[in-house]
Amino acid sequence: MKILVCISKTPDTTAKIAFTDNNRKFAADGVQWIINPYDEWYALVRAIEFKEKDPATVLHLVTVGAADAEPIIRKALALGGDEAIRINTDSHDAYTIASQIAAVAKEGGYDLVLTGKETIDFNGASIGGMVAELLELPYLSLATKVDIEGGAVRVIREIEGGEETDSTSLPVVISCQKGVAEQRIPNMKGIMGARSKPLKVVEPVAVDSLTSIEKFELPPAKAGVKLVPADQPEELVRLLHEEAKVF
Repeated sequence: MKILVCISKTPDTTAKIAFTDNNRKFAADGVQWIINPYDEWYALVRAIEFKEKDPATVLHLVTVGAADAEPIIRKALALGGDEAIRINTDSHDAYTIASQIAAVAKEGGYDLVLTGKETIDFNGASIGGMVAELLELPYLSLATKVDIEGGAVRVIREIEGGEETDSTSLPVVISCQKGVAEQRIPNMKGIMGARSKPLKVVEPVAVDSLTSIEKFELPPAKAGVKLVPADQPEELVRLLHEEAKVF
C-alpha cells in the first residue's frame, strides 16, 4: 500500500497575531511555526500505524510551500515516513493547494491520501474534498476511526448528533480528526534519521487561483464582565434582553 499524508505549516497557537500590507498579509516575523495539529496528531500518526502493521507500506509526506516549510516537513519525517515532497509554491488559495497535491498524488499512484480535517489558521476544511474530486476518488471526511483490511476501508465519522459508519475500497481520500490516533512525539532516533531521508522539491503545476484575500480582521475586544447580585434576577433579565439581546 502507498500512503500520502498532507502536511501544513501553521502558526503556533500561542503566536501573537498581527497583519501587514493594509491587513492583507499575516505578519510572520517572530512567529513559531508548527505542523498543523490535525495533520500531525491524527492523519500522520494513523499512517505510521498502518506502516508499523505492514512494513512494506510506502509512506510519503507532501507539503505545499516555499523553502521555509522544510523544517516543518523534516519534523514530520522525524515522526515517521519514507520521504517527503515539497511543492515549491506558496498560496492561500485552497483550489491551488488541492490541485498541487492532486498532481503529486496522481503521479505517485497512492492508494490512500490522508489529511487533517482542517488547518488551525484558516479552518477551511476544504482541501480533502477538493483533492478527492480532482482525483475522481471517494472522499470520507471527519473520520474518528480508520481501518483497512484487504483493500476494504471502514471509517467511522462524526455527524450531527452522532456517528456514521462508511465503507469503501482503495484508493480513497480521508480527512482525519480527534480519535483516529494518539499524539506521538519524535524520538532522537527519528530526529537523526529524518536528516537523511529524501526531501524532493517539485515545481507546481499551472493552476489559476480562484480566490484571493481582501483583508484580515482581529476579533473585537471582549467587553468587561458585569456582576449581578443573586437577589436581583430582574436585572439579569434586563441585561440579557436590552444589552446582550439574546431574546
